[in-house]
Formats: sequence, structure tokens, C-alpha cells
Amino acid sequence: MDTQTLTVRTGDREVVLDLTRQAAEFAAGRGDGLLHVFVPHATAGLAVLETGAGSDDDLLAALRDLLPADDRWRHRHGSPGHGRSHVLPALVPPYATVPVLGGRLALGTWQSLCLVDLNVDNAVREVRFSFLTG
Repeated sequence: MDTQTLTVRTGDREVVLDLTRQAAEFAAGRGDGLLHVFVPHATAGLAVLETGAGSDDDLLAALRDLLPADDRWRHRHGSPGHGRSHVLPALVPPYATVPVLGGRLALGTWQSLCLVDLNVDNAVREVRFSFLTG
């Protein structure tokens, strides 16, 4: 298994960060197999969705509705509502697997691989790409 860790800056706001280009670069020239992507964080997840046409903003809006940034959370350190970020991986898992055919991601036309991060207290994230040869 080949693996590589990517460090990304998410900043101090909620974000859906498109990682498709970096994933494609990692998979390029590797033939057929599976690309497994994992974020080793208790407050981030990975999603496959359309970006650039509002779906990424819609996802953040839906997560704000489901996981409000208020004082209801028992996990209370950090900024207000920080506990919701610890619930996020139950809804948006910290992993995704994408088929790779001929060294190219086999995503659909409108699909992108994205990091979803609601945690405004942690501006730097690690993303692990692992390739399993088919």
C-alpha cells in the first residue's frame, strides 16, 4: 500500500474544501485500485458531492440546521458550539474510498472529494491518501 499525508489549511470558518485535484495527482499513474482517504481528526469528515454550484454551501447550511453552534452540547471546550464538531463524523465520516481505473479517479461527472470541517478552532488538518493496488 502506498500512502501520503497532505496538510491543508481550513482557516477560521466552516468549510467544504475540494481535495479532488490532490487526490487525482496522488492516484495518477498508479493503474487500477482503490484510493482510500482518511482524516485523523475527531472533528472533520469527508464527503463526495458536487461543488461550485451551491451544493457545498447547502451542505454547510444543512449541517448548521442539524448541528447548531450553541450551548446545547455537553462537549464544551473551545469556541461556542464546539461540541457539534465532535458529532460531525457520525454524519459525515472521516473516510472515503474512490475507485481508480487506469490511474484516474472514477468519480462521476459532478462528483468531487471534499473535506468537511466545522471546527473553527483548528485551522490545520491532515489528510491521508492510501492507494491499494487492484
